[in-house]
Amino acid sequence: MSFEGSTLVDWAAFSRARAELGAGFVRILGYFREDGVKSVAAIEDAMRSGNATAMVIPAHTLKGEARQFGAEPLADMAERIEVIARDCVESRDTPDQAIEDIVALRPMFEQTLALLEREANPLAERRPAGGFGRRASPGGFGRA
Repeated sequence: MSFEGSTLVDWAAFSRARAELGAGFVRILGYFREDGVKSVAAIEDAMRSGNATAMVIPAHTLKGEARQFGAEPLADMAERIEVIARDCVESRDTPDQAIEDIVALRPMFEQTLALLEREANPLAERRPAGGFGRRASPGGFGRA
């Protein structure tokens, strides 16, 4: 399954989080990676065993952490899983209706995380508008 990078992350929310978290941003993004990997695995394991109760906390955790970084589609998917799981706990049912979202969860998490980490990388190449190979403006470098 493929997701468009421009739709996986709200870059304005990402920038706000980066500004608010300051020097701790990269460390907290690392926690998101660690927690996210664990949450996705726990959700998948809970689905395999038909255990809605075991799905609630990891889905809730993933939802909150994804929203913090502007990963709204991932957060929305985790929220759908959480709501289904909570409803199943109440009705003492298995979370079968969450299967479609759970199958799509890992690829979305991995693609979203790759985008977030690429943008957070201080060594990432940042090209200014115009970029290399563009015609210099009149009076610019190399002009008399």
